[in-house]
Amino acid sequence: QVPLVESGGGLVQAGGSLRLSCGTSGRTLSSYFVGWFRQAPGKEREFVAAINVVSGSTNVADSVRGRFTISRDNPKNTVYLQMYSLKPEDQAVYYCAARSYGENSWKYWGQGTQVTVSS
Repeated sequence: QVPLVESGGGLVQAGGSLRLSCGTSGRTLSSYFVGWFRQAPGKEREFVAAINVVSGSTNVADSVRGRFTISRDNPKNTVYLQMYSLKPEDQAVYYCAARSYGENSWKYWGQGTQVTVSS
C-alpha cells in the first residue's frame, strides 16, 4: 500500500492560484510514477498531469497546459500541482495517484482535495 495524502485545496477566485501537495509516509515516491486527476460533479474523472519522480519528466493535459505545472521535491517526498489562472471549470475534487514503473494502471489513490473556483 502507498497511503497518499493530498492537501492545499480550497476556495479561490477565478484567476487565482493554488498549489496542491501530494505526500506519503513510509514509502518513497521515487519508486512510483505520480499523477494528478480531477473529477467534477456529474463528470468523469480526468487526467491532469503526471511526473516521473526519478527523471522529472512530465506530462500535462492539454486542457491545463500553460496554467498548471507538476513538480516534485524528492527530499520532502512530495509532488506538487501548481495551478495558475484558475477558471470556474477547474473546480473539482483533485486526486493524487501513483503507479509503479512498468504498470499501466494507477493503483494507489489519495482521498482527494476540493478545489472551488468562484467566478
